Amino acid sequence: MSEHDEQVDLNEELLAIAQAFLARHEGEGESDDQLLFCRAVKHLQGMAVPMHLAERLVSHAYGILKSCNDRRRLDVAASSETVAVVTDPANGLTWAVPVGLIVKHIINSPCSRKLRLVES
Repeated sequence: MSEHDEQVDLNEELLAIAQAFLARHEGEGESDDQLLFCRAVKHLQGMAVPMHLAERLVSHAYGILKSCNDRRRLDVAASSETVAVVTDPANGLTWAVPVGLIVKHIINSPCSRKLRLVES
């Protein structure tokens, strides 16, 4: 097994740990996603995971957790650098969304929440 394969396996294992942490603590009445995110990052850091990697893994795990009940999917093969193609296999609908609109209405929106580790 190569060093790259070992790193991929370790990252998959850490992602599974992050997912389990989020799923376990989401049901504890924790209504603040930011706080839950920070706790999950700190949990991974407690396992000697560097902060940048912990944030990336928890972000991925958070996305998986929040989208598991959503049947819509990003069609990566049909998407480009400037257009995201979203499909809903249940009803056969497809949407092509310019990335600029995603940035304008979601990422740059004043009410947009960015999940990052916040040190107190």
